[in-house]
Amino acid sequence: MVDLPPGPLPRFVLLYAAMYGAFGVASPFFPAFMNARGLPPEQLGFVLGTGTAVRLITSPLAGRIGDLIQGLRTVLVICVALAALVTLGYLEAYGFWLLFAVSLLHAAALAPITVLSDALALGAAVPPTGSGQRGFEYGWVRGTGSAAFIVGTLLSGQIVSALGLEGIVWQQALLLGAAAAAGILIPELIHQTTLHAVRAPARGVLILVRLPLFRNLVLVAALILGSHAMHDSFAMIRWSAAGISPGTASVLWSESVAAEVLVFFVVGPTLVSRLTPAGAVAAAAVAGMVRWAVAAQTTRVMALALVQPLHGITFALLHLACMRLLRQIVPEGLEGTAQAIYGTVGIGATSALLIIVSGTLYGRFGAQGFWVMAGLCALALPLSWKLQRKSVNARFSA
Repeated sequence: MVDLPPGPLPRFVLLYAAMYGAFGVASPFFPAFMNARGLPPEQLGFVLGTGTAVRLITSPLAGRIGDLIQGLRTVLVICVALAALVTLGYLEAYGFWLLFAVSLLHAAALAPITVLSDALALGAAVPPTGSGQRGFEYGWVRGTGSAAFIVGTLLSGQIVSALGLEGIVWQQALLLGAAAAAGILIPELIHQTTLHAVRAPARGVLILVRLPLFRNLVLVAALILGSHAMHDSFAMIRWSAAGISPGTASVLWSESVAAEVLVFFVVGPTLVSRLTPAGAVAAAAVAGMVRWAVAAQTTRVMALALVQPLHGITFALLHLACMRLLRQIVPEGLEGTAQAIYGTVGIGATSALLIIVSGTLYGRFGAQGFWVMAGLCALALPLSWKLQRKSVNARFSA
């Protein structure tokens, strides 16, 4: 057995690399796999949409259970291990009903793992100091996940070529199994105090919903992250219609992912500290306004190449700022619940709705629909100013 270096960072790196690698391997080809197993496009859309609805239930539930038993790591490991086992169920699933059942179980098990791992990583992250004290930034861990997702996506094509679509199932199951093993090694989130008032499940959610800063944070993040819906759904279609070659389009897309990794790993934590979390959120709103305004007006490759790296600000910097704000304002004992509400109900549900809306907008107005996405970021800008908070002890004021 190989001994890991001391400290929690290597353990979280292993967890995020395996977890996001599993996502990346499956992301491009899972719909094609289910289509090959007998799901026509109409049924495939229904199955995927139902999986999204299941995630909106299981993610907050798992986060709340983890908080109640003070065992976020335990719930995380159980969910990842179950996801690995359920993934193997796809190998024996053919036709609508079996694929539908496996897909629902798969979505239910996968949904909580990112919010639980983020809550644990945020709790363990201690920024390094100039005195030589060991520490790590949350962005380093999350950046590892983004890089692993890219590697997994690139490998998926090779896996399909060598083993067929079933190879994706085996690879995701193996990576999720590795993530479950890595989850056992990470530290549990230890609370210095116990808030007995939040032992009731419903009360914990109510405490968070009643926090004005938390409500505002979820709203601002939903507006800015949700504004990516039209780009994620229709950018490639628009670029192709404009005559941009697949190779050039892939380079443009890779620019945004490379910027995301750069911000997570290198410049993001410093920028959040210098701008303050509220300032970083405001910067993300402004960057979104610029990015979507350009997307609405032109498909010139040079212009797109200049704005695609703004993804590092509109997504990665925003995510780091929101994570730091959550760490400051959420009461102890509610970290998992807060992550679940933020990530699944606030961001996931909003993004799903805006994907539907963006389809209507693009079908009716074409690229001019990007102005609506820019408008969402404009709405978020004044709201971001309200996130400024001088006290980092807000978590104890609930």
